[in-house]
Amino acid sequence: MTAAVFFGCTFIAFGPAVSLFLFTIAREPLRVIFLIAGAFFWLVSLLMASLVWFISVQISNKESVSQQKGLLIFGVVLSVLLQETFRFAYYKLLKKANEGLLALSQEETMPISIRQLAYVSGLGFGFMSGAFSVVNILADSVGPGTVGIHGDSQHYFLSSAFMTMAIILLHMFWGIIFFDGCEKQRWLAVAAVVASHLLVSCLTFQNPQYVSSLVPTYVVMFFMGVWAFYTAGGSLRNLKLCLTCKDKDFLLANHRPR
Repeated sequence: MTAAVFFGCTFIAFGPAVSLFLFTIAREPLRVIFLIAGAFFWLVSLLMASLVWFISVQISNKESVSQQKGLLIFGVVLSVLLQETFRFAYYKLLKKANEGLLALSQEETMPISIRQLAYVSGLGFGFMSGAFSVVNILADSVGPGTVGIHGDSQHYFLSSAFMTMAIILLHMFWGIIFFDGCEKQRWLAVAAVVASHLLVSCLTFQNPQYVSSLVPTYVVMFFMGVWAFYTAGGSLRNLKLCLTCKDKDFLLANHRPR
């Protein structure tokens, strides 16, 4: 039973993201490099947030419950702000890198577009965020022990897996919207990304009332997904053509000479 929980939660949490990686990134070495770099930037932001939070805990009154709770909220907010700061720093770095690649390339167009960079870097952020969110939970799911034996919720592992999947996809959507906002100087879009990230992170304080955290998170994910879809140039017409395999431009774009 523990093995079924482990593999089931792993596939729920990382299945969509791994599928996206295999079908859209894995065959392009340049995209893989940018994805790994994005994951590294997220990791550095977490390291800085963890360092500040650790120092704050050490100098605080550990016997004060209210103070420790306040520090936890402070840590979450700081982590989100640092993640978005490093997303902006990564955007600036990618702009410079893309200009350098264009200078070295013999072609007149950039080897990878800003929209592609936004998608790849967002997925890199999501992969690393998801891994740190759920890896310890998955390790505990192997056993020994029985979830809910003391009256706690039996949906802990399943809820954590669905929350991780949402966070990974949200990072991808946030990356697309954030990069587009920076590129076109639409700072309200950038602010919306930061605000929604803060909202989703603070919703986890509702746990173990998982419905109160999961349902609003998936509502935010839906709207961010629609926003990212249209930001990336999508429309209902080309979505219909793509699903019915009638989009000739899409088919030609993915055609590879043998």
